[in-house]
Order: sequence, then structure tokens, then C-alpha cells
Amino acid sequence: MPHETPPRPPAAPLRVVVADDNPVVRAGLTALLCGREDITVVAQAADGREAWEATHRHRPDVVLLDVRMPGVDGISALPHLVPVAPVLMLTYSRETAIVQEALRRGAGGYLVHGEFTADQLVDAVRDIVHGRAHLTATAAGALLDRLRRSPEPAEGSLPENLGNANAHASLPSTHRNPRVTVEPLSQMQRPVRQSSPVDRSRFQLSAREAEIMDLIASGMTNQQIAAACFISEKTVKNHINRIFAKLHSTSRAEAAAKWLGTAPGSAPREAR
Repeated sequence: MPHETPPRPPAAPLRVVVADDNPVVRAGLTALLCGREDITVVAQAADGREAWEATHRHRPDVVLLDVRMPGVDGISALPHLVPVAPVLMLTYSRETAIVQEALRRGAGGYLVHGEFTADQLVDAVRDIVHGRAHLTATAAGALLDRLRRSPEPAEGSLPENLGNANAHASLPSTHRNPRVTVEPLSQMQRPVRQSSPVDRSRFQLSAREAEIMDLIASGMTNQQIAAACFISEKTVKNHINRIFAKLHSTSRAEAAAKWLGTAPGSAPREAR
């Protein structure tokens, strides 16, 4: 009687930590990932410090990390996380400098909300464990811009096996990149970008309206906002109509300028 090979036991599911200051986004990502048999979310975090604590406690296979979070932001926390687990940036931040800095600090991929599908996110989580990077269009453009601006390599300095390069590049971790300066976690309190304070309370937007206004200012379409907030496009339009009325604006550009404090006369007047 031929000897039958016993079936292999199923592989343990990939363990993921989700770090985002928006509880709606965290809940949506957790529901999406836990709906796959080979992925489970072991912890959630609302800022970089909580992400660090959860990562060291649970030792996950992947960390999904937002950029802009209160307290310790994602860019500051990043070099403390990559020696423990691969980090996939999952964020609305699309500025070229931020994308480049995240990749320089060891992020294994960079996905901008609104530029990927649910299946593409799941594929990215699975691939990053094996060192295969995923970049959405904005992040790829930022990386290409940096490569084009870098000094040209000396003649003969290109590797001989350049033609065999894999399309999914493995990005270096912080402990192998001596150029990255890692700040002590206790000192990581400043946000990614400091800007002039804008008194937004005078607009009297609700928490949901403020969230949607942030997304409008980031350049997202109604369809992208609906997907990010898990609401219908009709609901998004209703919110935008109320936002425009409160901001006394007739266009997205005008509303964004007032919201960001870049419109003429948008700074609050001093009390006399």
C-alpha cells in the first residue's frame, strides 16, 4: 500500500497591528482584514506611541501605520517599528517629502487612501511579509522624483545583475540604514509638519463635517470620501452643502483655503 503524505497543517494567519487616529478607519480596516482567513488583527492603536507598545507586545507580522496622528506621529514612530515588523504606510498624506521620508526610514510600502482597492490592500499586507513593496500612484511618483533628482552613479558602479532586478523592491530597515537618526520615544511629540495655527472653531463644524473637510482639503473626490468614511456619496454631498454654508464658500477650493488658513483674510481677528 503506497505511503500517503499527511496533509500539511494550515499556516497561521498573518498577525497585523492597525495604527490610525480615526476610529472609523481603524474599525473598517479591522473588519476588512479579519474577513480574510489568512489575516487577523491582533491590536489597534490611535497614535505612534500606542503602535510601538502594541508592536512590542504582540510582535505582529505587519504594522499598518498612518502618518498624521496626535502626539507621536507615524513618521517619528516608524524607525522604532521597522526593526520589529515590516511597516506598510496607509494614509491620506500624499506630499512628496513625506512619502520619501517614510521610505527612507524603512517603510516597506506606501498606500494612499483612494488609490487602491480592498483586494490590493490585502495583497500588499501579504506581500510585505516577504519583502515585496507596494506603492500607489502618488507614492511611486514621489519615489521616481527622488531617483531622478539623485546624483548619477559613477561609470561602472551599476550592479551586474541589474537586469534581474525584481519588480517588487525590498526596502531597507532602519537598523541597516545608518543615515536615519532615531529619536528617543520620549522625545517624539511633535507632528509631521508645523503650520500656523488656524482657529477652526469659528466655523462651528461638527466632528463629521470637520473630518470630511479635512478630506476635501487633501484633494479627495466625493467617491473617495464616501469610501473612506463608509457612507454614501449622497450623504457626502449633504455634508458638503452644510460645510459650504458654514464656511460661506461656493467651491471646494475656496472652502479648503479657508479651512487651511491660506485664504486672504482667513486668519482670526484679534479682539479689540
